[in-house]
Amino acid sequence: MPRGIPATSPEIRAEILTKIKDKGERVPDLAKQYGLATKTIYRWIASNVTAYPSVLELSKLKRENSALHEIIGRLTVKLSQMEKKEMDR
Repeated sequence: MPRGIPATSPEIRAEILTKIKDKGERVPDLAKQYGLATKTIYRWIASNVTAYPSVLELSKLKRENSALHEIIGRLTVKLSQMEKKEMDR
């Protein structure tokens, strides 16, 4: 016997997953908007995962992440120096 919770149509499910993937919308916001539990949407996301990233992909992402952190660090230092020069004037 059904628990009284209506099933979400495949179209709505696809729409929600597209909004998350392509538009970067937040799961809690969409859950509230569509009247669903966040757990349900996270389960849909997990079921759509076809493969885990390879070790090579993970290594590449880690290198890119490190490079980005380094760039952000340099920019932060440069910004601080510029602000200090402005204050000294």
